[in-house]
Parts: sequence; C-alpha cells; structure tokens
Amino acid sequence: MILSMTGYGGAKDEVRSIVVSAELKSVNNRHLDTSVRLPKSCLFAEEAVRAAVKEHISRGKVDVFLSVDTSRADEFTIAVNEPLAAAYVKAAHELFDKFGVTDDLTATALLRIPEVISTERDDADKDAVLEAVTTVLDEALTQFDAMRAREGAKLDADLREKLDAIESMVGFVETRSPETVREYREKLTARMTEVLGETGIDEARILQEAAVYADRIAVDEETVRLRSHIAQFRLMLDGGSPVGRKLDFLVQEMNREINTTGSKCSDGEIANTVIAMKAELEKIREQIQNIE
Repeated sequence: MILSMTGYGGAKDEVRSIVVSAELKSVNNRHLDTSVRLPKSCLFAEEAVRAAVKEHISRGKVDVFLSVDTSRADEFTIAVNEPLAAAYVKAAHELFDKFGVTDDLTATALLRIPEVISTERDDADKDAVLEAVTTVLDEALTQFDAMRAREGAKLDADLREKLDAIESMVGFVETRSPETVREYREKLTARMTEVLGETGIDEARILQEAAVYADRIAVDEETVRLRSHIAQFRLMLDGGSPVGRKLDFLVQEMNREINTTGSKCSDGEIANTVIAMKAELEKIREQIQNIE
C-alpha cells in the first residue's frame, strides 16, 4: 500500500489530568521537513514530537500544532511570611495594651493582610507532560496515516490504470512496427517497378534495403525495456511506501525508452501512439509527486 504525502490528523484527550490537543497537516516536499509548535513551557518535548513524526513519515512538509493545558495537574504551595505575621500580631497586642481595644485578631484576619501569605504554582511534572503529549500525538498520527492511506489507494488505482494504457500502446507499437517494414518493402518494389519495369527489379537489393530499414526502425529493445519498467513499477506499488523517489527515477527511464521509440519510427500511427504514451507518462509523473 502506498501513502500520499498530503494528509491531516487531529486528536484531543486528557492524560493524567493534562489536556492535550494535537493537529498535523502535510504537503508534498522532496525531503522530510517538520515544523513543531508547542507552548513555551513544553518546548522540552519538541525532540520527542519530531521523533514520533519521523517514525510515521519519511517525506513531506509536516506542520505539527500542539496545545497543552496543565492547569488541572498543577500543584500550589502556600508560603507564610512568618516575620511579617509576627510583626502584625505584636502590633495588635501593643494596640490592645495601650488603648484597651478588643483583641479580635484571628488567623483568618491575619491571612487577609497583604504579603502575609504568597501562592506558588508548581508546574506539572515534565514526564507527565511528555507522556500526555506523545499519547495524544500518536492518536493524531493514526488518523493522519489513515487519511494518507485512503489518498494513496486512489493514487494507486489511477497509476495502475495509466500503466495499463501505456502497456496497451506498447503492444500496438510492437504489432505495428513489422507492418511498417512490409509496407516499406512494397513501396520500394512498386517504385523500382515503376522506374525499371518488371525485368529490372533486383529482389536481393530490395531485401537488403528492407533489412537496413528494419534494423534502423527496430524498437524491440525499447519495448522490451518498457514492459520491464512497467512490471517493476507495479511491483513497487505492491511493495508500499516509501517508493516515491524510486518511481520518479523509473519514470525517467520509461520516458527515455519512449523518446527513443519515437525517434526511430517514421510511421504516423506509431508517432501518434508515442505522443499518447508520453502524455500518459506525464500524468504519472505528476501523480507520483504526491507519493511518499
């Protein structure tokens, strides 16, 4: 099964009280180019994210977006400024002793005084954040791969259809090529008969000329190699991704054989068939740019 380089995947989940949202999208690219966007507090997880993406993708420009909410997992520490609290208590007692006012100072009232207490937030444990990020990212990557597989199946069917069309045209060239030799021999015989008459025809010379012509336009080697390339192309499709670069190279080889076939043949029908093969091959070339 081949995979498309274009895909999208997303997931959102809560792991150990940490809420993570992950999204991935990719487009065609010659090499793997991964862009990761994480909250500043979670930048330590970037390498793990890149490694996870690399396990699934070998080619393409991939954008990864991650949001991480650790508010439910964070812990808080209350710190009491004891010297300041003691100073307030001492001042309250002095007021009581000096002015005879009621001593109604309570712990609750003391805590309401600014700067007597301070709150410190302890961020969630890095290991817990990393576990949450990688877990949700794996879910997103699973969806991402599923979409790429669906697109890959469509590409596979389209490529095989175009290969069948080219193979059929190769068969026509193989059938038509010997016919052009026969037609050339008949034309040559008719021309010599017209010029020299029946008695002046040299059959040996006609056979020699026909043989030279046949050798010049022979495309057996090219069509055999084309069939071999087509068979190899199908095997690569059966083998699955990543095969995009290999297919691109194979298409170049197929194009070379088709061009050689066209340069050898002067027959109009074969020339038109060569043009049609080149058109189908160009469509294949465009499609394989989408394959991983």
